[in-house]
Amino acid sequence: MAGQSRKWMILVATIWIQAFTGTNFDFSTYSSNLKSVLGISQVQLNYLAVASDLGKVFGWSSGLALLYFPLWTVLFAAAIMGFVGYGVQWLVITNVISLPYILVFLCCLLAGLSICWFNTVCFVLCIRNFPANRSLALSLTVSFNGVSAALYTLAYNAINPVSTELYLLLNALVPLFVSFAALIPILRQPPLEPLPPDGVRRDSLMFLLLNILAVLNGVYLLLFRSKTSDVTSARLLFGGSILLLILPLCLPGLVYARNWYLHNIHSSFRLEGSGFILVDVDELEMHKGMVTREASLEGYQLLNDDVVRAVNTPDQKSFIEDDDGCCCTKVITRNQLGMLGEEHPLSLLLCRSDFWLYYIAYFCGGTIGLVYSNNLGQIAQSLGQSSETTTLVTLYSSFSFFGRLLSATPDYIRAKVYFARTGWLAVALLPTTIALFLLASSGSLAALQAGTALIGLSSGFIFAAAVSITSELFGPNSVGVNHNILITNIPIGSLVYGFLAALVYESHSVAGSKAESVICMGRDCYLQTFLWWGCLSVIGLASSVVLFLRTRRAYQRFEQDRITSSMLYS
Repeated sequence: MAGQSRKWMILVATIWIQAFTGTNFDFSTYSSNLKSVLGISQVQLNYLAVASDLGKVFGWSSGLALLYFPLWTVLFAAAIMGFVGYGVQWLVITNVISLPYILVFLCCLLAGLSICWFNTVCFVLCIRNFPANRSLALSLTVSFNGVSAALYTLAYNAINPVSTELYLLLNALVPLFVSFAALIPILRQPPLEPLPPDGVRRDSLMFLLLNILAVLNGVYLLLFRSKTSDVTSARLLFGGSILLLILPLCLPGLVYARNWYLHNIHSSFRLEGSGFILVDVDELEMHKGMVTREASLEGYQLLNDDVVRAVNTPDQKSFIEDDDGCCCTKVITRNQLGMLGEEHPLSLLLCRSDFWLYYIAYFCGGTIGLVYSNNLGQIAQSLGQSSETTTLVTLYSSFSFFGRLLSATPDYIRAKVYFARTGWLAVALLPTTIALFLLASSGSLAALQAGTALIGLSSGFIFAAAVSITSELFGPNSVGVNHNILITNIPIGSLVYGFLAALVYESHSVAGSKAESVICMGRDCYLQTFLWWGCLSVIGLASSVVLFLRTRRAYQRFEQDRITSSMLYS
């Protein structure tokens, strides 16, 4: 009984870690101040944002560290890297010390690397403790990474709402304190025990309750995102957000109390009937078996060989017969994936056209959203909305949080509405395209807020869904390497898109207070950038649609296998 409650304690600790370590999302709140203190150009400021994203290229180092060191050591190594990276930047921006540009660049790189190490720790904790529901655990915890900027904004308003360098101090200290708070649950991890079908179903219900609490968190942060001049009110609002994060701690106690009740009281009675069932028990049994390497490969191959041939519908047969058609059909059907979950080593991955379609969709979708958030401070300043920067950052963060939560929707509604996850990816890219052309067409505050919300929603969904898509398309056992290859598009996109935006910005700029610092005011500062980004997002949308058309047959076969297996086991 205690082991089950400790498992949920670990999940709550993982939520805390994720909620306070998405520190790269508040870069735009202090970027203008940092640019002024360093006396650098917009292009040089963009390189600092790239440095933070460049840490993802070295994310593999955290996995290497886990091979030789315990999990808690990697956690505190991440906290120390963030403490040094952000702490030194805080000393620079407050004029305590003066450093050359290259050292500030390295500090940004170190801070970005710390985020990757934190994420790795959280992924490992979820996979170890929730093997049968790891997708639900990952989607839930990753969602809270998107809410970090909103939480830091509430803390900023509650402490000193006139000093933007406070963000850097909070980025340095808070993850370190949270790491200490999460240490005890991590050190007391329960032994891994297989769950019975009713246990898996009960865990799924717990995840549903946690998602409801997560939605309440997001709604709270969204409703109270506006900056208030009353420090007392700001502190109450911040206290409320912390209370909502502490609330999931009730779950371990409820689990322990429920187990005690069932063991000591309920066993004396015989009660028939079941409660709420999120996912069918047979489906969960099959899913639990597919989590292991042998069942994932052998069981699925068996179904493909022996079952699928017997359950093909006439519609599918006609679809197969029509493959030899026009050029577009050949592009879609050529070298298609035969099944989901097939392992792809690096050499095979790079030869897959599906991978490059996926890469382009991510590069021209989610990465644009991330670069937009990095430039949000300058975008608001150029439109004369500098006072709204923190509100816009909170808005982006909140909707990114909702987007990440929505990425779990396909897992909850699959029994009633089944749609390939790559299709959901295409749908998620659409708001970014709409938002960018909206921003290009209007410079009003309403358009800025609407565009920021749409981009946050879209990029949040993509970031959270990417791990599951990579695992499904290119194999669960290779997901660590393959996903790290995929996200190399983030630093590349950050460099390319940010450099493009900086060039357009500086072409319309005037000299600032320092010789090398320039400031741009007016819609022209980012008009061409929004148009370019919008056109590129159309390319990403088109790539995602082609990817969906190429992979939908594999998803259909997987769903047929799931239904057939349920019928066989029932």
